[in-house]
This record gives sequence, C-alpha cells and structure tokens, in this order.
Amino acid sequence: VQLQASGGGAVRPGGSMRLSCVASSRTYDMGWFRQAPGKEREFVAAITWSSRSFYADSVRGRFTISRDNTINTMYLQMNSLRPDDTAIYYCAADPYELVSGDYKFWGQGTQVTVSA
Repeated sequence: VQLQASGGGAVRPGGSMRLSCVASSRTYDMGWFRQAPGKEREFVAAITWSSRSFYADSVRGRFTISRDNTINTMYLQMNSLRPDDTAIYYCAADPYELVSGDYKFWGQGTQVTVSA
C-alpha cells in the first residue's frame, strides 16, 4: 500500500487547514502522526475502518479525523491551529497497535507551519 499525504502549508495561529491521505488500495485502521523539529514523532489521531476515532489530548476538540472508504482517503481537519502544531504530519495505515506508531505503511509527510 502506498500513501500520499497532502494539504500542508503555512497558516496563521487560529487558522484552519485540512490534510488528506490517499491510499493506493483499501486499508483498515489509519492514523496521523507528527514530528516537530528536535522532537520525537507523536500520535495525533487515528480512525478505524468503521470510523471510530481516537485523539491525542493536545488536539482533541480542535482536530477532526475522518475517512471516505469509497475513495481510500483519510482526512485531518485542523482548526484553531497553534504554533506548537508546527510539524511534519505523516499518515499511516494498518497498525499493529493503533496509538503506538507501529504501522505497516507510512506516507511521505507534509509540512504544517503555524506562524504569525
């Protein structure tokens, strides 16, 4: 399975952005992770095949994960963005464990920069 993430860019604090991740074939559970400069990769959100969702405490209430299984695409709607959301965002699919980051497939990452 190949994953293609897109939708990153630069936005001001308080702004919104939507990331997309297109899979080359059907996937089961999927997730978003991010890595900021000098920090380790961290879990952001995950969604099961049946659209049950999970969030990191730092983004709950601001980010929404969703998916459209008919087009093998996952989304991350990010609202009320803050400078500490700045990171490279990676999508991933088919985990051994949903939150830990142990996934079979990874996308290439898309940069999100939140700055005034």
